[in-house]
Amino acid sequence: MTRLPRRAARALLAAGALAPLLAAPGRAQEAPAPAAITAPAAPAATPPGRPARPVRATRSTAPAEAPLPIRAPALTLPEAEALLVDRNLAVIAARRGVDIARAQRLVANTNPAGSIGYGQTTAQVNEGGRFRSYNGERYVSPLNNASLNISFTIERGGKRELRTRLADEQISVAEAQVLDALRAQVFTLRQFFIQALQARANLQVALANRNSLNGTENLLSRQVREGAIPESDLLRFQASRLPFEQDVANAAQSYAAAAAQVAALLGVDASRTAEPAARNAGRDAVPSILAGMPFDLRGRFDSTPPLDLTRETLAEALPNRPDVLAASRAVNAADANTRLAEAGRSRDVSVNGTVTRTELSQDLPNSNRPVRANDTLGIGLSIPIFTSRLTEGNIAVANAQRGQAQAQAQAALANAQSDLAVAWSAYVQARSLLDLTTGSALGRAEEAYRSTEAAYAAGGRTLLDTLDALRTLNATRVAGNAARAAYLNALAGLELASGIGGIAPRL
Repeated sequence: MTRLPRRAARALLAAGALAPLLAAPGRAQEAPAPAAITAPAAPAATPPGRPARPVRATRSTAPAEAPLPIRAPALTLPEAEALLVDRNLAVIAARRGVDIARAQRLVANTNPAGSIGYGQTTAQVNEGGRFRSYNGERYVSPLNNASLNISFTIERGGKRELRTRLADEQISVAEAQVLDALRAQVFTLRQFFIQALQARANLQVALANRNSLNGTENLLSRQVREGAIPESDLLRFQASRLPFEQDVANAAQSYAAAAAQVAALLGVDASRTAEPAARNAGRDAVPSILAGMPFDLRGRFDSTPPLDLTRETLAEALPNRPDVLAASRAVNAADANTRLAEAGRSRDVSVNGTVTRTELSQDLPNSNRPVRANDTLGIGLSIPIFTSRLTEGNIAVANAQRGQAQAQAQAALANAQSDLAVAWSAYVQARSLLDLTTGSALGRAEEAYRSTEAAYAAGGRTLLDTLDALRTLNATRVAGNAARAAYLNALAGLELASGIGGIAPRL
Protein backbone atom coordinates (compact mmCIF):
# COMPACT_ATOMS: atom_id res chain seq x y z
CA MET A 1 0.00 0.00 0.00
CA THR A 2 1.19 3.50 -0.80
CA ARG A 3 1.95 5.47 2.37
CA LEU A 4 1.04 9.07 2.88
CA PRO A 5 3.83 11.59 2.65
CA ARG A 6 5.11 12.50 6.07
CA ARG A 7 3.81 16.07 5.80
CA ALA A 8 0.35 14.83 4.83
CA ALA A 9 0.32 12.44 7.77
CA ARG A 10 1.30 15.21 10.14
CA ALA A 11 -1.46 17.35 8.71
CA LEU A 12 -3.98 14.62 9.45
CA LEU A 13 -2.72 14.31 13.01
CA ALA A 14 -2.66 18.05 13.52
CA ALA A 15 -6.24 18.25 12.29
CA GLY A 16 -7.24 15.64 14.87
CA ALA A 17 -9.32 13.78 12.31
CA LEU A 18 -8.31 10.34 13.58
CA ALA A 19 -8.23 11.19 17.29
CA PRO A 20 -11.08 9.35 19.00
CA LEU A 21 -12.41 9.95 22.46
CA LEU A 22 -9.62 9.22 24.94
CA ALA A 23 -11.72 9.83 28.03
CA ALA A 24 -12.90 7.06 30.30
CA PRO A 25 -15.31 4.74 28.49
CA GLY A 26 -17.89 5.00 31.20
CA ARG A 27 -18.16 8.72 30.50
CA ALA A 28 -18.85 8.22 26.85
CA GLN A 29 -22.07 10.16 27.21
CA GLU A 30 -20.36 13.09 28.87
CA ALA A 31 -16.94 13.11 27.26
CA PRO A 32 -16.22 15.68 24.56
CA ALA A 33 -16.57 14.49 21.01
CA PRO A 34 -13.59 14.42 18.66
CA ALA A 35 -12.63 17.73 17.21
CA ALA A 36 -14.55 18.45 14.07
CA ILE A 37 -12.77 19.44 10.87
CA THR A 38 -13.61 22.87 9.62
CA ALA A 39 -13.48 23.82 5.99
CA PRO A 40 -9.84 24.45 5.08
CA ALA A 41 -8.74 27.71 3.52
CA ALA A 42 -7.71 27.87 -0.13
CA PRO A 43 -4.10 26.71 -0.54
CA ALA A 44 -1.50 29.28 -1.40
CA ALA A 45 0.32 29.07 -4.70
CA THR A 46 3.47 26.91 -4.59
CA PRO A 47 6.50 27.15 -6.85
CA PRO A 48 6.62 24.56 -9.63
CA GLY A 49 8.33 21.30 -8.73
CA ARG A 50 7.80 21.69 -4.98
CA PRO A 51 5.28 19.28 -3.38
CA ALA A 52 2.09 20.81 -2.18
CA ARG A 53 2.00 21.38 1.55
CA PRO A 54 -1.20 20.21 3.18
CA VAL A 55 -3.14 22.90 4.90
CA ARG A 56 -3.71 22.35 8.61
CA ALA A 57 -7.34 22.24 9.57
CA THR A 58 -8.55 24.03 12.66
CA ARG A 59 -10.37 22.47 15.57
CA SER A 60 -13.80 23.47 16.73
CA THR A 61 -15.18 22.73 20.16
CA ALA A 62 -17.94 20.09 20.13
CA PRO A 63 -20.70 19.74 22.69
CA ALA A 64 -20.25 17.35 25.58
CA GLU A 65 -22.76 14.90 24.13
CA ALA A 66 -23.79 14.58 20.52
CA PRO A 67 -27.54 15.22 20.27
CA LEU A 68 -29.65 12.29 19.14
CA PRO A 69 -32.62 12.69 16.77
CA ILE A 70 -35.20 11.81 19.41
CA ARG A 71 -38.28 13.93 20.09
CA ALA A 72 -39.60 11.74 22.90
CA PRO A 73 -39.56 13.06 26.49
CA ALA A 74 -36.59 12.20 28.66
CA LEU A 75 -37.09 9.54 31.31
CA THR A 76 -34.80 8.68 34.22
CA LEU A 77 -34.74 5.44 36.18
CA PRO A 78 -36.34 6.89 39.36
CA GLU A 79 -39.15 8.30 37.24
CA ALA A 80 -39.59 4.97 35.48
CA GLU A 81 -39.74 3.09 38.79
CA ALA A 82 -42.41 5.49 40.07
CA LEU A 83 -44.46 4.94 36.92
CA LEU A 84 -43.99 1.17 37.16
CA VAL A 85 -45.66 1.02 40.58
CA ASP A 86 -48.85 2.56 39.14
CA ARG A 87 -48.85 1.25 35.56
CA ASN A 88 -47.17 -2.14 35.43
CA LEU A 89 -49.77 -4.74 34.53
CA ALA A 90 -48.17 -7.57 36.51
CA VAL A 91 -48.12 -5.42 39.65
CA ILE A 92 -51.72 -4.32 39.04
CA ALA A 93 -52.78 -7.96 38.66
CA ALA A 94 -51.02 -8.84 41.92
CA ARG A 95 -52.80 -5.97 43.68
CA ARG A 96 -56.12 -7.34 42.46
CA GLY A 97 -55.17 -10.55 44.26
CA VAL A 98 -55.11 -8.58 47.53
CA ASP A 99 -58.53 -7.14 46.73
CA ILE A 100 -59.83 -10.66 46.10
CA ALA A 101 -58.41 -11.91 49.40
CA ARG A 102 -59.97 -9.02 51.31
CA ALA A 103 -63.34 -9.65 49.69
CA GLN A 104 -63.07 -13.32 50.62
CA ARG A 105 -62.47 -12.30 54.23
CA LEU A 106 -65.83 -10.56 54.25
CA VAL A 107 -67.41 -13.82 53.13
CA ALA A 108 -65.45 -15.85 55.68
CA ASN A 109 -66.45 -13.56 58.55
CA THR A 110 -70.16 -14.24 57.98
CA ASN A 111 -72.38 -16.85 59.53
CA PRO A 112 -74.04 -19.39 57.21
CA ALA A 113 -76.99 -17.78 55.50
CA GLY A 114 -80.42 -18.79 56.74
CA SER A 115 -83.44 -19.32 54.54
CA ILE A 116 -87.07 -18.34 54.58
CA GLY A 117 -89.85 -20.05 52.66
CA TYR A 118 -93.50 -19.53 51.83
CA GLY A 119 -96.11 -22.05 50.65
CA GLN A 120 -99.86 -22.45 50.18
CA THR A 121 -102.50 -24.84 48.90
CA THR A 122 -103.90 -23.88 45.51
CA ALA A 123 -106.23 -26.83 44.74
CA GLN A 124 -108.05 -29.55 46.62
CA VAL A 125 -109.82 -32.83 45.71
CA ASN A 126 -111.56 -35.45 47.84
CA GLU A 127 -111.38 -39.25 47.52
CA GLY A 128 -114.20 -41.67 48.20
CA GLY A 129 -111.70 -44.50 48.34
CA ARG A 130 -107.95 -44.92 48.14
CA PHE A 131 -106.89 -43.25 44.92
CA ARG A 132 -110.44 -43.50 43.51
CA SER A 133 -113.87 -41.93 43.60
CA TYR A 134 -112.54 -38.41 43.31
CA ASN A 135 -115.05 -35.66 44.03
CA GLY A 136 -115.28 -32.17 45.38
CA GLU A 137 -112.56 -30.75 43.22
CA ARG A 138 -111.99 -27.07 43.81
CA TYR A 139 -109.40 -24.33 43.52
CA VAL A 140 -108.39 -22.56 46.69
CA SER A 141 -107.84 -18.82 46.97
CA PRO A 142 -104.39 -17.75 48.18
CA LEU A 143 -106.14 -15.76 50.90
CA ASN A 144 -107.54 -18.90 52.49
CA ASN A 145 -104.25 -20.54 53.50
CA ALA A 146 -100.54 -19.77 53.90
CA SER A 147 -97.46 -21.47 55.27
CA LEU A 148 -94.26 -19.67 56.35
CA ASN A 149 -91.03 -21.43 57.35
CA ILE A 150 -87.57 -20.23 58.40
CA SER A 151 -84.34 -22.16 58.94
CA PHE A 152 -80.77 -21.35 59.94
CA THR A 153 -77.59 -23.16 60.96
CA ILE A 154 -75.80 -22.80 64.28
CA GLU A 155 -72.06 -23.36 63.80
CA ARG A 156 -70.11 -25.09 66.50
CA GLY A 157 -66.38 -25.37 67.14
CA GLY A 158 -65.54 -21.71 66.38
CA LYS A 159 -65.65 -22.23 62.63
CA ARG A 160 -66.37 -18.57 61.87
CA GLU A 161 -63.34 -17.35 63.81
CA LEU A 162 -61.14 -19.99 62.19
CA ARG A 163 -62.37 -19.05 58.71
CA THR A 164 -61.61 -15.40 59.44
CA ARG A 165 -58.13 -16.26 60.66
CA LEU A 166 -57.51 -18.28 57.49
CA ALA A 167 -58.70 -15.36 55.36
CA ASP A 168 -56.34 -12.99 57.22
CA GLU A 169 -53.42 -15.31 56.49
CA GLN A 170 -54.40 -15.46 52.83
CA ILE A 171 -54.45 -11.65 52.71
CA SER A 172 -50.90 -11.55 54.08
CA VAL A 173 -49.84 -14.07 51.42
CA ALA A 174 -51.39 -11.93 48.68
CA GLU A 175 -49.63 -8.82 50.01
CA ALA A 176 -46.28 -10.62 49.95
CA GLN A 177 -47.00 -11.71 46.40
CA VAL A 178 -47.52 -8.06 45.43
CA LEU A 179 -44.10 -7.23 46.85
CA ASP A 180 -42.60 -10.17 44.98
CA ALA A 181 -44.20 -9.09 41.70
CA LEU A 182 -42.92 -5.56 42.26
CA ARG A 183 -39.43 -6.89 43.06
CA ALA A 184 -39.31 -8.92 39.84
CA GLN A 185 -40.71 -6.14 37.65
CA VAL A 186 -38.35 -3.52 39.07
CA PHE A 187 -35.42 -5.83 38.36
CA THR A 188 -36.61 -6.35 34.78
CA LEU A 189 -37.04 -2.60 34.37
CA ARG A 190 -33.51 -1.97 35.61
CA GLN A 191 -32.14 -4.61 33.25
CA PHE A 192 -33.70 -2.98 30.21
CA PHE A 193 -32.81 0.51 31.46
CA ILE A 194 -29.16 -0.47 31.91
CA GLN A 195 -29.24 -2.10 28.48
CA ALA A 196 -30.58 1.15 27.04
CA LEU A 197 -27.90 3.26 28.73
CA GLN A 198 -25.24 0.87 27.49
CA ALA A 199 -26.59 1.11 23.94
CA ARG A 200 -26.77 4.89 24.25
CA ALA A 201 -23.14 5.05 25.40
CA ASN A 202 -22.08 2.79 22.52
CA LEU A 203 -24.08 4.94 20.13
CA GLN A 204 -22.34 8.09 21.36
CA VAL A 205 -18.95 6.43 20.83
CA ALA A 206 -19.97 5.22 17.37
CA LEU A 207 -21.31 8.63 16.36
CA ALA A 208 -18.15 10.34 17.60
CA ASN A 209 -16.06 7.87 15.58
CA ARG A 210 -18.16 8.50 12.51
CA ASN A 211 -17.76 12.24 12.84
CA SER A 212 -14.02 11.76 13.21
CA LEU A 213 -13.90 9.50 10.15
CA ASN A 214 -15.95 12.00 8.18
CA GLY A 215 -13.35 14.64 8.89
CA THR A 216 -10.56 12.24 7.91
CA GLU A 217 -12.31 11.35 4.66
CA ASN A 218 -12.79 15.03 3.79
CA LEU A 219 -9.13 15.73 4.40
CA LEU A 220 -8.04 12.69 2.37
CA SER A 221 -10.28 13.80 -0.49
CA ARG A 222 -8.61 17.17 -0.42
CA GLN A 223 -5.17 15.53 -0.43
CA VAL A 224 -6.21 13.47 -3.45
CA ARG A 225 -7.33 16.59 -5.29
CA GLU A 226 -3.99 18.24 -4.47
CA GLY A 227 -2.10 15.17 -5.67
CA ALA A 228 -0.46 14.55 -2.26
CA ILE A 229 -1.74 10.96 -2.02
CA PRO A 230 -3.03 8.43 -4.57
CA GLU A 231 -6.78 7.91 -4.94
CA SER A 232 -6.42 4.24 -3.94
CA ASP A 233 -5.69 5.29 -0.36
CA LEU A 234 -8.97 7.18 -0.25
CA LEU A 235 -10.90 4.23 -1.69
CA ARG A 236 -9.38 1.82 0.83
CA PHE A 237 -10.21 4.19 3.63
CA GLN A 238 -13.82 4.48 2.46
CA ALA A 239 -14.12 0.69 2.24
CA SER A 240 -12.77 0.32 5.77
CA ARG A 241 -15.59 2.49 7.21
CA LEU A 242 -18.26 -0.21 6.91
CA PRO A 243 -17.67 -1.76 10.38
CA PHE A 244 -17.93 1.67 11.96
CA GLU A 245 -21.25 2.34 10.21
CA GLN A 246 -22.52 -1.04 11.36
CA ASP A 247 -21.59 -0.14 14.93
CA VAL A 248 -23.74 3.00 14.66
CA ALA A 249 -26.78 1.11 13.34
CA ASN A 250 -26.43 -1.72 15.85
CA ALA A 251 -26.16 0.64 18.80
CA ALA A 252 -29.18 2.65 17.64
CA GLN A 253 -31.22 -0.53 17.20
CA SER A 254 -30.27 -1.78 20.66
CA TYR A 255 -31.23 1.55 22.19
CA ALA A 256 -34.63 1.59 20.45
CA ALA A 257 -35.33 -2.04 21.43
CA ALA A 258 -34.50 -1.43 25.10
CA ALA A 259 -36.69 1.69 25.16
CA ALA A 260 -39.58 -0.35 23.72
CA GLN A 261 -39.15 -2.96 26.45
CA VAL A 262 -39.20 -0.24 29.11
CA ALA A 263 -42.40 1.15 27.57
CA ALA A 264 -44.03 -2.29 27.75
CA LEU A 265 -43.20 -2.56 31.45
CA LEU A 266 -44.72 0.88 32.04
CA GLY A 267 -47.90 0.06 30.12
CA VAL A 268 -47.12 2.49 27.30
CA ASP A 269 -47.90 1.76 23.66
CA ALA A 270 -44.53 1.53 21.89
CA SER A 271 -45.94 0.66 18.46
CA ARG A 272 -46.55 4.23 17.34
CA THR A 273 -43.89 5.57 14.99
CA ALA A 274 -43.16 8.97 13.49
CA GLU A 275 -43.77 8.17 9.83
CA PRO A 276 -42.45 11.47 8.41
CA ALA A 277 -39.14 11.02 10.24
CA ALA A 278 -38.86 7.44 9.02
CA ARG A 279 -39.47 8.38 5.38
CA ASN A 280 -37.09 11.31 5.37
CA ALA A 281 -34.18 9.54 7.07
CA GLY A 282 -31.95 9.66 3.98
CA ARG A 283 -28.64 7.79 4.05
CA ASP A 284 -28.31 8.05 7.81
CA ALA A 285 -30.19 5.14 9.44
CA VAL A 286 -30.09 6.56 12.96
CA PRO A 287 -33.08 8.96 12.61
CA SER A 288 -35.13 6.18 11.02
CA ILE A 289 -34.29 3.69 13.79
CA LEU A 290 -34.89 6.15 16.61
CA ALA A 291 -38.08 7.59 15.10
CA GLY A 292 -41.13 7.07 17.28
CA MET A 293 -39.29 6.06 20.45
CA PRO A 294 -41.62 6.34 23.45
CA PHE A 295 -38.90 7.68 25.77
CA ASP A 296 -35.41 9.09 25.62
CA LEU A 297 -33.84 7.15 28.48
CA ARG A 298 -31.28 9.12 30.45
CA GLY A 299 -29.01 8.27 33.35
CA ARG A 300 -25.46 8.20 34.70
CA PHE A 301 -23.98 5.13 33.11
CA ASP A 302 -20.66 5.83 34.84
CA SER A 303 -22.20 5.35 38.30
CA THR A 304 -20.54 2.23 39.67
CA PRO A 305 -20.68 2.52 43.47
CA PRO A 306 -18.99 -0.15 45.57
CA LEU A 307 -21.03 -2.64 47.56
CA ASP A 308 -20.91 -1.86 51.28
CA LEU A 309 -22.70 -5.05 52.41
CA THR A 310 -21.12 -8.39 53.13
CA ARG A 311 -22.35 -11.71 51.85
CA GLU A 312 -23.34 -12.73 55.36
CA THR A 313 -25.50 -9.62 55.76
CA LEU A 314 -27.25 -10.39 52.50
CA ALA A 315 -27.83 -14.00 53.56
CA GLU A 316 -29.40 -12.92 56.84
CA ALA A 317 -32.04 -10.95 54.92
CA LEU A 318 -33.19 -13.91 52.80
CA PRO A 319 -36.11 -14.92 55.10
CA ASN A 320 -37.60 -11.47 54.43
CA ARG A 321 -37.34 -11.77 50.65
CA PRO A 322 -40.90 -11.37 49.32
CA ASP A 323 -41.23 -14.79 47.69
CA VAL A 324 -39.72 -16.54 50.73
CA LEU A 325 -41.98 -14.46 52.97
CA ALA A 326 -45.01 -15.41 50.88
CA ALA A 327 -44.10 -19.09 51.15
CA SER A 328 -43.71 -18.89 54.94
CA ARG A 329 -47.03 -17.08 55.23
CA ALA A 330 -48.59 -19.81 53.11
CA VAL A 331 -47.49 -22.25 55.82
CA ASN A 332 -49.35 -20.15 58.39
CA ALA A 333 -52.40 -20.20 56.15
CA ALA A 334 -52.13 -23.98 55.85
CA ASP A 335 -51.99 -24.26 59.66
CA ALA A 336 -55.14 -22.16 59.93
CA ASN A 337 -56.82 -24.33 57.31
CA THR A 338 -55.90 -27.48 59.28
CA ARG A 339 -57.48 -26.08 62.45
CA LEU A 340 -60.60 -25.22 60.48
CA ALA A 341 -60.79 -28.76 59.14
CA GLU A 342 -60.39 -30.16 62.66
CA ALA A 343 -63.28 -27.96 63.78
CA GLY A 344 -65.46 -30.04 61.46
CA ARG A 345 -65.58 -32.70 64.17
CA SER A 346 -68.08 -30.42 65.93
CA ARG A 347 -71.37 -31.01 64.12
CA ASP A 348 -73.45 -27.99 63.23
CA VAL A 349 -77.11 -27.78 64.21
CA SER A 350 -79.84 -26.70 61.81
CA VAL A 351 -82.95 -25.11 63.31
CA ASN A 352 -86.16 -24.56 61.40
CA GLY A 353 -89.59 -23.23 62.34
CA THR A 354 -92.95 -23.31 60.51
CA VAL A 355 -96.13 -21.25 60.88
CA THR A 356 -99.24 -22.40 58.96
CA ARG A 357 -102.75 -20.93 58.72
CA THR A 358 -105.62 -22.39 56.69
CA GLU A 359 -109.28 -21.45 56.38
CA LEU A 360 -110.18 -24.57 54.45
CA SER A 361 -112.92 -26.75 55.88
CA GLN A 362 -111.70 -29.21 58.48
CA ASP A 363 -113.11 -32.72 58.96
CA LEU A 364 -113.38 -32.89 62.74
CA PRO A 365 -115.64 -35.80 63.76
CA ASN A 366 -117.72 -35.60 66.94
CA SER A 367 -117.33 -31.84 67.09
CA ASN A 368 -120.24 -29.53 67.69
CA ARG A 369 -118.21 -26.30 67.35
CA PRO A 370 -117.68 -24.86 63.91
CA VAL A 371 -114.07 -24.20 62.89
CA ARG A 372 -113.21 -20.97 61.09
CA ALA A 373 -109.48 -21.63 60.52
CA ASN A 374 -106.67 -23.84 61.62
CA ASP A 375 -103.32 -22.38 62.81
CA THR A 376 -100.21 -24.47 63.45
CA LEU A 377 -96.72 -23.70 64.77
CA GLY A 378 -93.84 -26.12 64.31
CA ILE A 379 -90.15 -26.22 65.22
CA GLY A 380 -87.47 -28.70 64.22
CA LEU A 381 -83.80 -29.48 64.76
CA SER A 382 -81.46 -31.43 62.49
CA ILE A 383 -77.93 -32.70 63.01
CA PRO A 384 -75.87 -34.31 60.25
CA ILE A 385 -74.94 -37.92 60.80
CA PHE A 386 -72.35 -40.26 59.35
CA THR A 387 -69.89 -37.36 58.82
CA SER A 388 -66.83 -38.79 60.54
CA ARG A 389 -65.28 -40.15 57.33
CA LEU A 390 -65.84 -36.83 55.55
CA THR A 391 -64.35 -34.90 58.46
CA GLU A 392 -61.31 -37.11 58.82
CA GLY A 393 -60.76 -36.98 55.06
CA ASN A 394 -60.83 -33.17 55.10
CA ILE A 395 -58.37 -33.15 58.01
CA ALA A 396 -56.04 -35.49 56.13
CA VAL A 397 -56.19 -33.22 53.07
CA ALA A 398 -55.44 -30.15 55.22
CA ASN A 399 -52.49 -31.90 56.86
CA ALA A 400 -51.11 -32.89 53.47
CA GLN A 401 -51.51 -29.32 52.23
CA ARG A 402 -49.68 -28.06 55.29
CA GLY A 403 -46.81 -30.45 54.63
CA GLN A 404 -46.79 -29.34 51.00
CA ALA A 405 -46.66 -25.68 52.05
CA GLN A 406 -43.79 -26.39 54.43
CA ALA A 407 -41.82 -28.15 51.69
CA GLN A 408 -42.49 -25.25 49.32
CA ALA A 409 -41.31 -22.76 51.94
CA GLN A 410 -38.10 -24.70 52.44
CA ALA A 411 -37.64 -24.91 48.66
CA ALA A 412 -38.21 -21.15 48.35
CA LEU A 413 -35.53 -20.47 50.95
CA ALA A 414 -33.14 -22.90 49.28
CA ASN A 415 -33.74 -21.24 45.91
CA ALA A 416 -33.14 -17.84 47.49
CA GLN A 417 -29.85 -19.07 48.93
CA SER A 418 -28.87 -20.43 45.53
CA ASP A 419 -29.87 -17.16 43.85
CA LEU A 420 -27.72 -15.21 46.30
CA ALA A 421 -24.72 -17.48 45.68
CA VAL A 422 -25.06 -17.05 41.91
CA ALA A 423 -25.64 -13.30 42.20
CA TRP A 424 -22.63 -12.90 44.49
CA SER A 425 -20.33 -14.76 42.10
CA ALA A 426 -21.66 -12.67 39.23
CA TYR A 427 -20.96 -9.53 41.26
CA VAL A 428 -17.38 -10.59 42.03
CA GLN A 429 -16.77 -11.41 38.38
CA ALA A 430 -18.34 -8.16 37.18
CA ARG A 431 -16.30 -6.14 39.70
CA SER A 432 -13.00 -7.68 38.57
CA LEU A 433 -13.95 -7.36 34.91
CA LEU A 434 -14.88 -3.71 35.43
CA ASP A 435 -11.55 -2.96 37.07
CA LEU A 436 -9.75 -4.71 34.22
CA THR A 437 -11.57 -3.15 31.27
CA THR A 438 -11.77 0.37 32.64
CA GLY A 439 -8.21 0.33 33.94
CA SER A 440 -5.26 -1.50 32.46
CA ALA A 441 -6.99 -2.85 29.34
CA LEU A 442 -8.27 0.55 28.28
CA GLY A 443 -4.95 2.17 29.07
CA ARG A 444 -3.09 -0.36 26.95
CA ALA A 445 -5.54 0.11 24.07
CA GLU A 446 -5.13 3.89 24.21
CA GLU A 447 -1.35 3.57 24.39
CA ALA A 448 -1.37 1.16 21.43
CA TYR A 449 -3.43 3.58 19.41
CA ARG A 450 -1.17 6.51 20.25
CA SER A 451 1.97 4.54 19.33
CA THR A 452 0.40 3.40 16.05
CA GLU A 453 -0.65 6.97 15.36
CA ALA A 454 2.89 8.21 16.03
CA ALA A 455 4.38 5.48 13.81
CA TYR A 456 1.96 6.42 11.06
CA ALA A 457 3.02 10.05 11.35
CA ALA A 458 6.64 8.95 11.02
CA GLY A 459 5.82 6.89 7.93
CA GLY A 460 6.30 3.49 9.60
CA ARG A 461 2.62 2.47 9.54
CA THR A 462 -0.19 2.73 7.02
CA LEU A 463 -3.48 4.52 7.44
CA LEU A 464 -5.31 1.20 7.64
CA ASP A 465 -3.00 0.14 10.47
CA THR A 466 -4.09 3.23 12.34
CA LEU A 467 -7.73 2.36 11.64
CA ASP A 468 -7.14 -1.14 12.98
CA ALA A 469 -5.77 0.36 16.17
CA LEU A 470 -8.83 2.58 16.33
CA ARG A 471 -11.07 -0.47 15.97
CA THR A 472 -9.24 -2.14 18.82
CA LEU A 473 -9.66 0.93 20.97
CA ASN A 474 -13.36 1.10 20.12
CA ALA A 475 -13.78 -2.58 20.94
CA THR A 476 -12.10 -1.95 24.29
CA ARG A 477 -14.43 0.97 24.96
CA VAL A 478 -17.47 -1.10 24.03
CA ALA A 479 -16.16 -3.87 26.28
CA GLY A 480 -15.82 -1.29 29.04
CA ASN A 481 -19.45 -0.26 28.53
CA ALA A 482 -20.43 -3.92 28.64
CA ALA A 483 -18.44 -4.35 31.86
CA ARG A 484 -20.21 -1.37 33.42
CA ALA A 485 -23.57 -2.77 32.35
CA ALA A 486 -22.63 -6.17 33.77
CA TYR A 487 -21.62 -4.56 37.07
CA LEU A 488 -24.85 -2.56 37.32
CA ASN A 489 -26.83 -5.68 36.46
CA ALA A 490 -24.89 -7.59 39.10
CA LEU A 491 -25.85 -5.02 41.74
CA ALA A 492 -29.46 -5.23 40.62
CA GLY A 493 -29.17 -9.02 40.76
CA LEU A 494 -27.92 -8.86 44.34
CA GLU A 495 -30.88 -6.68 45.25
CA LEU A 496 -33.22 -9.15 43.54
CA ALA A 497 -31.60 -12.17 45.20
CA SER A 498 -31.39 -10.73 48.72
CA GLY A 499 -34.55 -8.65 48.78
CA ILE A 500 -32.65 -5.69 50.28
CA GLY A 501 -33.50 -2.40 48.62
CA GLY A 502 -31.03 0.32 47.76
CA ILE A 503 -28.19 -1.89 46.53
CA ALA A 504 -28.56 -0.98 42.86
CA PRO A 505 -27.70 2.67 42.08
CA ARG A 506 -30.44 5.03 41.02
CA LEU A 507 -28.45 6.13 37.95
